[in-house]
Formats: sequence, C-alpha cells, structure tokens
Amino acid sequence: MEKSSILHIPMSHYAYGEDENHITIRLRAKRGDITACTLYYGDRSCRQTPVIFTKAVMHVAHTTSLYDIFEVTLDNPYKRLCYYFYLESGDENTYYYGDCFCKSPVDDRSEYFQLPFNHRADIVNPPAWAKDAIFYNIFPDSFATGRCSISGESTTKEWKGNTVSGKLGGTIKGITENVDYIKNLGVNSIYINPIFAAGEYHKYDLLDYYNIDPCFGTNEDFKKLVDTYHKNGIRVVIDGVFNHCGWKFFAFEDVVRNGEKSKYKDWFYGLKFPVVRPDNFEDYPTYDCFGYERMMPKLNLANKDTMEYFVNVGKYWVREFGIDGWRLDVASEVNDGFWRAFNTAVKEENPDAILIGEVWETANHWLDGTIFDGAMNYDFRKHSRRFFGERSIDAREFADRITDMYTRYRKKTVMSQLNLLDSHDVSRFLSLCDGDLGRYKLAVLFLMTFPGMPSVFYGDEKGISGILEKDYRNPMPWEKEEAELEQFYKKVIALRNAEEALRSGEFKVIKADKNDYMIDFIRYTKDIEIIVLMNMSDDDKTIDAELKKGSPDASIIFSEGLENNILKPKGCAIIKRTGL
Repeated sequence: MEKSSILHIPMSHYAYGEDENHITIRLRAKRGDITACTLYYGDRSCRQTPVIFTKAVMHVAHTTSLYDIFEVTLDNPYKRLCYYFYLESGDENTYYYGDCFCKSPVDDRSEYFQLPFNHRADIVNPPAWAKDAIFYNIFPDSFATGRCSISGESTTKEWKGNTVSGKLGGTIKGITENVDYIKNLGVNSIYINPIFAAGEYHKYDLLDYYNIDPCFGTNEDFKKLVDTYHKNGIRVVIDGVFNHCGWKFFAFEDVVRNGEKSKYKDWFYGLKFPVVRPDNFEDYPTYDCFGYERMMPKLNLANKDTMEYFVNVGKYWVREFGIDGWRLDVASEVNDGFWRAFNTAVKEENPDAILIGEVWETANHWLDGTIFDGAMNYDFRKHSRRFFGERSIDAREFADRITDMYTRYRKKTVMSQLNLLDSHDVSRFLSLCDGDLGRYKLAVLFLMTFPGMPSVFYGDEKGISGILEKDYRNPMPWEKEEAELEQFYKKVIALRNAEEALRSGEFKVIKADKNDYMIDFIRYTKDIEIIVLMNMSDDDKTIDAELKKGSPDASIIFSEGLENNILKPKGCAIIKRTGL
C-alpha cells in the first residue's frame, strides 16, 4: 500500500456539507492501489462508548494518471461526525484516522477525523442561478456606440477637473441598444469591465466610484441598461476595482497635497513622504501600487475608514441600480477581512448577488463561502490552451488536469466558477489556435459542456483575433455578417440551455489515452447521461458502440464531422442517454 499518496483533509473540499442533510467525504489514493475503501462514521456526541459507527462503501469517483479519488455522499447522517477509513490493498489493510495509519479502531472518539457540526452557515451556497448562467463579457470602450455600430473614434472629456479618455467610442447606450444581439446569442448574463469615471480608456485607474465615466455616459444611462437587460431576462455583473484606485482619486490627491498631515494617509500602502507622482512611467513611485503601475496606488483596505468607504460602494450599486453582482479585480491581493465585510454587506442588499474574484491561481482559499461565490477560472484557459491551442499535451494529461480542476473544489463551487477562453487581459483564443477554426470550435464546445459558468468575450463569436493588447481589444466587428463561427456559438449555447445535465450534472472523464488526442467525458444526473466526444487527433475515430448500449433511448443530439459512426479529425459528437 502506497501510504504516502493517501490524503484526506477534514473540513475542506474533502469533507463538507452539500446541504444540511448531505455530507460528502473524499479520500485520495495512488491509482489502482486501494482495492476497497470503506468509511465508518458515527455521532461524535454519541452517549455510548465506544461510538456506534455506520458503514458506507466509497467508490472511485475520479481517476487520473496518479490518483484515484474515492467519494461517498451521506444521506441524513448525524450533524456531528467522527469518522475513519478502512483501506484494503491486496493482502494489506489499515485503518486511517487522525492522519495516522493504525492497526485497529480505538475507544477515544477524539482521535478520529472530525466534522464538528454541519453548520448551515458553513455550507457553500452560491446563487441558485449561477449553475444556469452563460456570460457575455463586454469591454465597454470596444463594444458599441449605438445599435450594431461602434465609432472607432477617441474621446476626451473633463471630470471634476481631470481629463478622462476613451479610445474606440464604446458607450453604455451602445450596450443597451444591442440587448437583442446578446439575447439572440442565447446568453443570460453579462459581465462589464470597469465603467466608473477613470483616466484611461480601460477605466482601471479610478477617479470616482459613484459615477459612470462621461466617455461612456451617465448614471441614468446605466440605470436604463440594467432595467433593459433585466426586462430581457439577462443579469448584469460589473467590475469592482478595490485593490487600487487612480492617482487622481480624491483621497490620494489629498495625500499628495498635504503629506503626513493628510487624514487619508492611512488609506494607502507604502507611502514615503513627500508623495510624488512620477512623470516617467519607468520610475518607481514612492508608494505601493498595482504591480509597479504608478497611476494605480494600492489601497489599504484593512483601514477601518477605507473599508467602510468601499463596502458602501459595493452596496450602493446593488441597492440603487439593481446590479446582480460584482467581478472583483486583483482579488487575491486584497485582505480577507475586507472581502468578508464586502460579502456580508452586498448579500444583505441582495442575497442572490454573485461575487466573482479575479484569482489566476487555485482559488480554494477564497471559496469557503464567506468571501466569493466563484473565481475567474484561468486554469480552464491554461489547460485548454495546452490541449486545443498548442496540442502540447495529450488527451490523458488534459483529462488529468481537468479532473483535478473539477475535484479541487466543493461541487456547488465548481458550478459557479467563471470558465473562460480569453478576456481583456490575454490573447484571443482563436489566435492561440493559429486561426484553426476546427480546434477553436472544439475548445468552445468544451467551454459549453464543462461544469461552471461559461464566459464569452465580446466578439469571440465573430472571430476577433489578436495576441497583443492593441489587437485583442479591437472594436466589435459589427459589419461582419453572421458566419459559421457565430452560428456554432448559437448552437452550442442553445444546447447547454436545453440540457439540464450540461448545466448542473456531475462530471467524469470516461476515456482519454496517453499519446492520443481523443477525449470522452460524461455529464450526468440521476436519470440522464450526456456523453461528449471530441477528436483532436489527426485520425478518424470510430465511436465505441458501447457508449450507446444499456439505454433504449440513446441518441446523438449534436455532432460535427460525424459520418457513419466515424468521427473525423476535429470532429465532435454528443450522445444523450435517458431512461436509465
């Protein structure tokens, strides 16, 4: 038995309440090493000694090249659990509890693994609508000036004595007037990059958190946008930039002007007096910033007054304008105490508001239910890039990576991850596929069939490409007529909207071989299975007839490149099985 590979972490994604009546327990072991894994659980407040334990056989829910993930979900167990595992490997067996391998159970219940109480407050509970959400991410400067048009012209305006600018002419009104276009795509949520008054066209150097940038429009324009989208059944999430502000923000202006006498000096990190705003962008400023960007001084959100100010900003736009949530910029660099206060305040205004953190790495730390509902899933993009874009990993490694991505979080949390292929910060995925439409379409299909909230960056459906910022933030090509790619987006979005199993079903890889590029995975509920087959290889693949056995109601509900059960290179097929 390879004991060094065995892992269980109490009170984590390895042991948690799905709800008040169901608890999921997981254990990791070396692949193929453990032949049987049995969970024994009891009431940690049991009046008898030794505790009365109940047996639950665990099954291998997921397998990678290295590990088996054993899992069981207990139905109406005790609220307070103590538990241990009995592991078998050939002729060897052991009891595993308290991070120790033992020859037998003990009478002392405190030595076992513990779930002290399945608290309602500790259950991760993202908004119910998240599992059904499909987002369209709009970079406002680049999207639209009016209906199906963008001027492409730069703008310069004054805001409270400061110059603000736009680059391509996009406006709030332009977003509002194209609600029918977005609705016809089939998406039901939009996420808009920053819209508040700020100096640069991207609006991440904020001047004013309570007003729309005049290059984009007015607060009244934004209220009309939210109302219009809500009437069309589309939710609106906006970008919150609270890690830093712009260097002309009123509080930082006061620090520059009054130095150590400023009442706002504790609003910022790393100030060295006198505070000077360097003219040369290559000079290091005498204050902490976002990165070393001199125009974006870092806010000290642990300071009580700073925290209160920005928590109130979060509440204001939910209460007064009815937004449906926040995407939170540079979330991993902000202290947890602020995010917890922000979460509490926003959820008091609207319990259904969603909070999505910009976290590029594994986000478990922020996803315990007290900080964010989900995170921007850049790992999704990273793994997709390696498989669909570069073809630098085979199907087996891709399967290992996406299985890890699925099992690293609680199941409800997986459903509220914002999955993306590209964004305003990275190259367009079509360019990463070298413009190969076949590979790109398979990546889009994966986006729409993997658990989580798919996010489409504006113009992806029209084939916007670009490796550098000046290209991947290009204006929306409204003049392009609907073509093959846009039709494909509409089809796969409609498929996801039509199939409950693709929105809320569980996930498991069923076939992915080393040195091959064909991957099959399944999304399933209690009585429906949807099998997704994608052929990234250069060879024809015969669809295994076994995939359609065992159900009188198996049918192919989507395919491209499928002829007589032969899946062509860059082809895909989706099989639905019912009546199980």
